[in-house]
Amino acid sequence: MSHTIFSQGDIYIRGEFFSATGEPQSQWPLNPGPRQRPGPSPLAMPQGPETPVQVWVGGQLFQADQALLVEHCGFFRGLFRSGMREARAAEVRLGALRPAGFRTTLQVLRGERPALEAADDLLQAVECAAFLQAPALARFLEHSLTSDNCALLCDAAAAFGLREVFHSAALFIRDGTRDLATELALPEARAYVAALRPSSYVALSTHTPAPGFLEDQSRTVCYLDEEEDAWRTLAMLPLEASTMLAGVATLGNKLYIVGGVRGPSKEVVELGFCYDPESGTWCEFPSPHQPRYDTALAGFDGCLYAIGGEFQRMPMSSVERYDPAAACWSFVADLPQPAAGVPCAQACGRLFVCLWRPADTTAVVEYTVRADAWLPVAELRRPQSYGHCMVAHRDSLYVVRNGPSDDFLHCAIDCFNLATGQWTALPGQFVNSKGALFTAVVRGDTVYTVNRMFTLLYAIEGSAWRLLREKAGFPRPGSLQTFLLRLPTGAQGPVASTTPEL
Repeated sequence: MSHTIFSQGDIYIRGEFFSATGEPQSQWPLNPGPRQRPGPSPLAMPQGPETPVQVWVGGQLFQADQALLVEHCGFFRGLFRSGMREARAAEVRLGALRPAGFRTTLQVLRGERPALEAADDLLQAVECAAFLQAPALARFLEHSLTSDNCALLCDAAAAFGLREVFHSAALFIRDGTRDLATELALPEARAYVAALRPSSYVALSTHTPAPGFLEDQSRTVCYLDEEEDAWRTLAMLPLEASTMLAGVATLGNKLYIVGGVRGPSKEVVELGFCYDPESGTWCEFPSPHQPRYDTALAGFDGCLYAIGGEFQRMPMSSVERYDPAAACWSFVADLPQPAAGVPCAQACGRLFVCLWRPADTTAVVEYTVRADAWLPVAELRRPQSYGHCMVAHRDSLYVVRNGPSDDFLHCAIDCFNLATGQWTALPGQFVNSKGALFTAVVRGDTVYTVNRMFTLLYAIEGSAWRLLREKAGFPRPGSLQTFLLRLPTGAQGPVASTTPEL
């Protein structure tokens, strides 16, 4: 597959990245630093009545809010703060861009989510993100990555110097099927993808410190060695850490454990623990202000979110956000109702939570950072026996239920499409197992599920999950938490031994 991506030849010189102003940047971003959460721009226009500005792009006239352009686009920020004659003109003309790309830019800056299905629409959006220096549009492109467009976005982002879009697209390709890399047009992009490490399927089982068990081999984090078809030990848990009713999530390729309990009185573990696979070390970090267990932990938008949970056997609706850069927690908007152990998923750069309400009603809500609010998305009435989880793929959310109520050993799956607002039931049911609740993680177009009997990999194809292959089951008893991590090259570790159920 080939695409024309050099519509602005002065943006790209083979092997180097250039900014929109033509200044050379560093070579391929092998280790880009952690992304900073966007905040209010210090140069943003003061709040007040909207100031319209007319922008001509490719013969088409657009009217936009000047403050919005200044806040989100480095190009307009520099233009309107420069004091140049053009900054005082009634109109701005952008001869280097095309209308569809600028229309997409305005939609994204206003909080809309345009569908970019055509290749040319994606290319024009990349052009605008680079030329206008619009981080919000670049993040939108990252969240729009699919197996259908990842090669195109990877090549285009490389050509126009969008480092983070290029890196995210390359990681997506590295985690996908091998033929995705063959669609890349740039040799440098293919080499960069080949140099990246794929993500590994990682799991840990429920365990809490107890006298005589502090050195128990089951207190480990394990990963699936797919080539050898075996689970291997990645790291021992810190002696003070508990995974019993703890919140577990990844952020920036680090593993975070928050809360958890120990003892019959469910004493809450006060410290949080962070594992860095690059150094193979653990560090401690502060716990949320509100002690909580059975909390849902999500890594989203550069921060951790501790969502709901329980304290002293009472469910809570409070939510706290942890900023790793500032090393502090702060309260954000409460959930619509008290809830513990809620499943979370991210789709299209959005954070969703699935609430199990009375009368077998499942409600999906979304947290919006800009409004600091939880907004209702969908509801579904469906009998179920116990528990549920949720995963996302493209613009669909998959709610997996341990049920129906008359057969708790099977899992039923319902799909909610964010674009159409419609629910569909997936054909077939998926086997559960004694000793481990159903868990699932999506990598590319593949779903990883695991229990003690086997690890099953499914391909998401249209409205169905098709079984790809079967791998070894997780050799430990108890409920599981699963996630993805990129492990150092050559990481081995001993094969995880089987431990008996207590």
